[in-house]
Amino acid sequence: MRTIATVFLGTGLLVLAQAGDFRPVPVHAGSAVHASTAMHPVDLAPADLTDVVQDYCVRCHNARRLTGNLTLEGFDIAGAPQRAEIGEKMILKLRAGMMPPPGASRPAGDTLRVLAETLEALIDEDWARNPNSGSRSFQRLNRAEYEHSIRELLSLDIDAGDYLPLDMKSANFDNIADAQLLSPTLLDAYLRAADEVSRLAVGVPDASPASVTYTNPGYASQWDRVPGAPRGTRGGLSVIHHFPADGEYNFELWFEHTTTGEFYGNVTPGEQLEISIDGERVALLEIDRWMHTSDPNGASQKIDPVFVRAGPHRVSAAFLQIADGPVEDLLSPHDWSIVDRKIGTGAYGVTALAHLKDLAIVGPFNPTGVSETPSREALFTCRPTSSASERACAESILRRLATQAFRRPVSDNDLAPYMGLFSDRAEVDGFEVGVRTGLQGILASPDFVFRLELGPPNGVEPGETYRIRDIDLASRMSFFLWSTPPDEELIRLAEEGQLSDDGVLEVQLRRMLADPKAESLSTRFAAQWLRLEDLETVKPDRLMFPDYHEQLKEALRRETELFFHSIVVEDRSVFDLYTADYTFLNERLAKHYGVMGVTGETFRRVSYPDGTRRGLLGHGSILTLTSHAGRTSPVLRGKWVMEVLMGTPPPPPPPGVPTLEETEGAVDGRRLTTAERMALHRESPSCNSCHRFMDPIGLALDNFDVTGQWRIRENSNLVDAATEFYDGTPMASPSELRDALLQRPTPLLRNFIKNMMAYGLGRRIEYFDMPAVRKIERQAEAEDYRISAIIVGVVRSEAFQMRRMAVAEDTELSR
Repeated sequence: MRTIATVFLGTGLLVLAQAGDFRPVPVHAGSAVHASTAMHPVDLAPADLTDVVQDYCVRCHNARRLTGNLTLEGFDIAGAPQRAEIGEKMILKLRAGMMPPPGASRPAGDTLRVLAETLEALIDEDWARNPNSGSRSFQRLNRAEYEHSIRELLSLDIDAGDYLPLDMKSANFDNIADAQLLSPTLLDAYLRAADEVSRLAVGVPDASPASVTYTNPGYASQWDRVPGAPRGTRGGLSVIHHFPADGEYNFELWFEHTTTGEFYGNVTPGEQLEISIDGERVALLEIDRWMHTSDPNGASQKIDPVFVRAGPHRVSAAFLQIADGPVEDLLSPHDWSIVDRKIGTGAYGVTALAHLKDLAIVGPFNPTGVSETPSREALFTCRPTSSASERACAESILRRLATQAFRRPVSDNDLAPYMGLFSDRAEVDGFEVGVRTGLQGILASPDFVFRLELGPPNGVEPGETYRIRDIDLASRMSFFLWSTPPDEELIRLAEEGQLSDDGVLEVQLRRMLADPKAESLSTRFAAQWLRLEDLETVKPDRLMFPDYHEQLKEALRRETELFFHSIVVEDRSVFDLYTADYTFLNERLAKHYGVMGVTGETFRRVSYPDGTRRGLLGHGSILTLTSHAGRTSPVLRGKWVMEVLMGTPPPPPPPGVPTLEETEGAVDGRRLTTAERMALHRESPSCNSCHRFMDPIGLALDNFDVTGQWRIRENSNLVDAATEFYDGTPMASPSELRDALLQRPTPLLRNFIKNMMAYGLGRRIEYFDMPAVRKIERQAEAEDYRISAIIVGVVRSEAFQMRRMAVAEDTELSR
């Protein structure tokens, strides 16, 4: 039994001393020190703890009531390993302090802590004797992995969404094997992608004219500069477009001024729109109200054809910035109908500024060939000097491509089909078309599309575990940390069998984390874990939040990604996610937060002037995605914290529960604050059982409005954020909420490890994985919970390096 001495150092800080190791934990003055941090020895045998369960838990969790769809009748603590799934549910709720629920009687002292620790010890001891590494079905490249693989292979940036359907998500992530279903339509999509990508990479000298249209999001500000557009411009569009051949291209533009396309007032005098390619102006248009008289509700214009060389080029169509100072891009209407103009629904709003809606690029016309491009340079590493040398050169190219694409060394037999494709086409259409056809075959191969792993060695019986090959371990590591195939160094070490050595493995992990490609952990893992993609679904009401626009939304998301990446790069503690006193801002976002002294588009590290926004709970991205269009939502914010950070999701609401707007008294008399409406909402017993957990968490964040700006009033009333955490801890601000959460750090830490394991393994984390989670937790404790310790723990885990042979192994795709 561990003993921790507690020493109070003034108000708000508790230092835990354990074996000479001092660790500060923030607390409220006068609040209790909970069992998860302050430990005192209590001598309770499993039989005693079984009595505790029967006395305090079975009153709700019985066969008649089945609260939480769980019965604990007859549950014996000593037999917990045999009922580990139930045991893990109990541990989760006990560690979070959620059971017994608030208001219910509880056993005295540290009994609940001892109960949780005893369950963990018994289950972990049984797991150590017979670890269950779990199993997963085949994995295929999802959209992001496909894009990254093509970039590494061909130096070609594509949007996989142009070819592949949306990825199914499970357990927060889009790389979970069980959710990656196959269908004829999906396989056809991969075949079509192989054809189009190979053409983009090589180029098409005789390409036929085609049209590609880029559409501006309705929330895009036409006053702020668009990222990528030349300086001195505002609004418009800036995109990377792949030109298939050298030739002439037309550029067509469509403009709007209001939500319906009608003009509000007159066009701002002197409006000009510049079209540039790679920053060089190719046309300057005078914006005129009557550009296209056949359509009085809109305006369109095209420019004379422009010669562009093949390859990726940045095309920008943006207005010249002819004035400085604040301009209200979205103007509130006066006598216009809100219903008619659909303000706040994602349309363009009522404004006197010209809006560029669409940009179409059409061509090529009169193609003259294909210039050298980054993808051609990456592809054609040799050039035949005669017809006799063509096959040897093609074999060199295709062998290298196949090795990278298949993520393993290839044999002559592996390469033979693609050399056959080359020979058939090269005889008719020449060397480059032959290589393109061989490349197309490689990209359509199951060895590229599917992340196949070799089956078990001889003698492994169904249900037994075996260590995966080093080459498969290299692939798992690379897709985990980089979302790309392994590089040459990883493949070489795997081929030599060195990745099985713990020392070599850790050196490689440190190298990979220092590589810029490790930013994938922030843009892929963190973005999905924190659900940043939900920002796309929240459209703040334009009349109430006129300063919210597309560029600000992207800045909010980028702040959170850069913040997480800094924790990886600097190898900081996981708890810095909640306590860090810094963030990353550009001028646009700094003004939104009211932070002075930040100028320019570039994001930079900024220290907070106070503790209001520390950690993730102060990020505008999180606060916006947990809001509704016209008001904050303590329910959504509380649910997000419980589900995403703590891993203790509340059950779905019962049927027939009214929405917050339908709650009696919500609109009668004076307009009530969110806190007052929530109090009325909780009067229903069916609502209170869950809302007493969620609401206090969300209410403590209610000084942040829908877009994450700090406010002191709502509906002309002072915001009242005073509430109590479900364990009785008083709180009235985001900083006090953080303190309340950190009084029980175990759920936060274990949930982070679970999510990182799920992402790294490509499968859901099950109850039998929890001993491995606790093992990683104990190992990380010795390194102050640095994120690298958790990543190393995941990669070294049995679940990552071992595989359990399924009872019907032939149902899985294996080589």
